[in-house]
Amino acid sequence: MKPTLLLTLLTLAIVPISHGQQPPLVGGFSQTATTDAEVLKAAQFAVKAHDVKLTLQSVNAAEQQVVAGINYKLRLTTSDGRKADAVVWRKLDGSHKLTSWQSISVDPAILKTEYIYNTGPYPQIHATTIVETPTGLVSAWFGGTAERNPDVCIWVSRQLPDGKWTEGVETANGVQADGSRHPTWNPVLFQPKDSPLMLFYKVGPSPSTWWGELKTSTNGGKTWSAAQKLPKGIFGPIKNKPVQLANGDILCPTSNETDTKPSAWAIYFERTADLGKTWTRTELLHDGLKIGAIQPSILFLGGDKLQAVGRTKQGKVFHITSDDAGKTWGEISLTELPNPNSGTDAVTLADGRHLLIYNHTAKGRSPLNLAVSKDGKTWEAALMLEDAPKKEFSYPAIIQTKDGLIHITYTWQRQKVKHVVLDPAKLMTKPILGSQWPQ
Repeated sequence: MKPTLLLTLLTLAIVPISHGQQPPLVGGFSQTATTDAEVLKAAQFAVKAHDVKLTLQSVNAAEQQVVAGINYKLRLTTSDGRKADAVVWRKLDGSHKLTSWQSISVDPAILKTEYIYNTGPYPQIHATTIVETPTGLVSAWFGGTAERNPDVCIWVSRQLPDGKWTEGVETANGVQADGSRHPTWNPVLFQPKDSPLMLFYKVGPSPSTWWGELKTSTNGGKTWSAAQKLPKGIFGPIKNKPVQLANGDILCPTSNETDTKPSAWAIYFERTADLGKTWTRTELLHDGLKIGAIQPSILFLGGDKLQAVGRTKQGKVFHITSDDAGKTWGEISLTELPNPNSGTDAVTLADGRHLLIYNHTAKGRSPLNLAVSKDGKTWEAALMLEDAPKKEFSYPAIIQTKDGLIHITYTWQRQKVKHVVLDPAKLMTKPILGSQWPQ
């Protein structure tokens, strides 16, 4: 190589590009940590350069390319919950320039995404629930230092008329009369017709030893009654919302986790005709070993016919039906939908369609997906709400409000409660072939 040519190439590698020019793309991109300090600086710069009103929520993926400085190729989520692909050039003098910003298209069915709170007095949250009351939406979750720790409490937030959410209020805890304390688990909000709002939750060291408790509110979740311990053997809805039947009965989907090895996971159903004063229940509906299933959701198939779907240890969503409004049930079986042993939820819409929200994957808790069915048997892909490898988006809750819109909450990386609002009329679906989510 001639000396003059070598000198020219070396000069290009070290001299900054003049203002207004793009950096030379020398070599390829390589993955880098999303938590790297320089990556975060570049990401924060990109968001502010794009829109000064926004802040960075997270970096979902990052690559870097050494040029005259460094190019960072970033997949970002901004404070309004939207995603974008950005390229930021960090010059040799340490300054940054946004060279590319491409918003990732938002599905027209998605009307709103937000976080119910930005910061809370707990490092970890899980198990969200949401309900519509006569005075507005109410959501709840459990939060504390970590799941299973005694300081984990139930927190409740209400959506105000201006659309903002109140700060989470500690509404239930596991403090006992003797001063001991246990963690709380899996809150479930339910609004019966013309009756107080109900908050079911669990208290105890573990799922095999916990018990059910119930609180009620006559003012849409502003204040709550004292805790009522449910009768022995009655736990209330174990994760997902009850349904109120035509005769007024409240049917609770629940399940059992034994402390045997292997643990038997079996579903069953509880019923109350008097708002929790008295209860009946079915027997366990299967042995809990061949199919280990918990946390059912109830769907309406027409008349007295019901269907339940939910989580299993077998890597698939389960399915079971009843022809007599939940008094007796058929044989449990597995669907073709993958499930990574993570919570699901489902709802029947006013137009008769069914929505299922779940992690459509064999492992991990990402992505988080929404599927649609007309008959409860054949499911089609509708939305992928989250998709970030090695992140957790889990334990969703889904309802339809009286205005016809869909409201979803879920655990966002065990840090926040994500709230998504959908217009079901705008959902576009594609077939799910061979358990593969369509591209």
